[in-house]
Amino acid sequence: MSHSPADLLITGCTVLVHDDQERIGFEQDAAIVVRDGRVESVTSAADAVGLAAVERIDARGQVALPGLINCHTHAPMVALRGLAEDLPTEEWFNDVVWPVESNLTEKDVELGARLACAEMIRAGVTCFADHYFSMDTVAAVVTECGMRAHLGEAYFSSQGPQGREKSLEFALRHRGSAGGRITTALAPHAPYTVTDTDLAATAQLALEHGLPVHLHAAENRDQTDTSLSRHGITPIEVLDRAGLLATDLLIAHGTGISDRDLPVLERASGHIAVATAPRGYLKFAWPDTTPIRALRAIGIPVGLATDGAASNNSLDVWESMALTSLVQKSTEGDPRWLTSRQALHHATLQSARAVGLGDSIGCIAPGRRADIVLVDLTGPHTQPVHDLAATLVHSARSADVRTTIVDGRVLMRDRELLTLDVPAVVRELGERLPALVDRSHGRRIQEYDT
Repeated sequence: MSHSPADLLITGCTVLVHDDQERIGFEQDAAIVVRDGRVESVTSAADAVGLAAVERIDARGQVALPGLINCHTHAPMVALRGLAEDLPTEEWFNDVVWPVESNLTEKDVELGARLACAEMIRAGVTCFADHYFSMDTVAAVVTECGMRAHLGEAYFSSQGPQGREKSLEFALRHRGSAGGRITTALAPHAPYTVTDTDLAATAQLALEHGLPVHLHAAENRDQTDTSLSRHGITPIEVLDRAGLLATDLLIAHGTGISDRDLPVLERASGHIAVATAPRGYLKFAWPDTTPIRALRAIGIPVGLATDGAASNNSLDVWESMALTSLVQKSTEGDPRWLTSRQALHHATLQSARAVGLGDSIGCIAPGRRADIVLVDLTGPHTQPVHDLAATLVHSARSADVRTTIVDGRVLMRDRELLTLDVPAVVRELGERLPALVDRSHGRRIQEYDT
């Protein structure tokens, strides 16, 4: 250990740790030493007494968790929160969301991204995988506010070759930016909005440039049924035929992944992961949820996500964690499946793997980036604690997150945001809303027809 002072010392907390079998455990009365943006050590509070540190946080009564990761969202869509309610997927897209998105300016995207980052930091989310437009603007907001992000410039085939070229250009230019906090992906929208030719070209570019791919696929059963009746193959088989299953691929939702898809996914030579955002599926009344048990059996990590706030109404990954556990129990008819510890595993290591950061974040251990959140369990709704994992998943709320740290930098201390000015963003966004929500022009950026 070096004798110069640590950058940050967190003392007196209980730390969520993973053992060498990846099981979740908790170390009581511990201390975390952070230096140069990384965890240097997890030690006992007693051993940390004499340590010098530039910044100290007394975290008695708190639990230190790896920062939560939102594995699939459209951050700027917070500007559309609550705009399209109680509608089926098709009308939601065609009648409201896509007409409104055709109004979006870079300024709207910037304000939406600022509001989204503020919401996520306050809810203990330290990293998010974003799939949207005007991503240069989102990258600038991420750089400024201190979060970690995995960004992809979304494209549809209706944009012509320019869409795909812009997605590649963005991914190459921003990869490793913001001091390494930004990673990038190619981001075709979905097999129903991107042609087989474009999907195949994307797979080639991904392999050639060493880039991952992030897309929506087999989002619901209707999409799978429509694909089967029109093309004789499922959306997952479409991806396979295009060569995308040989890339590092993050599939959003996958509630339409069928039994015939499982062997195809298991044979895949790439690194495949799925992001699940259960609140939206419930809201759209989709008949299925992400088949986590079946995916787990073939070794595919499932990360937690919220999707955009236009469908989910929040970017609260904490809620996704609880809902994933509950919906899985209900769907499988098995109260023993998806325990609190399993839910925490999905929220930490599996989410880190899903966004391609399985080696650098997702657990609090020496050498890992210091993305840490401190959760206060002293409230009446989290006491007494009989099973800490259950308390975290089913009793604690995102509002119990006191402090959020990314790369060793404190972004929120004692519920106070240090890198974003929410009232200013809300005020400016309010002035822009009338123009943003106007649909009288009748344009859509795309047609939802599956």
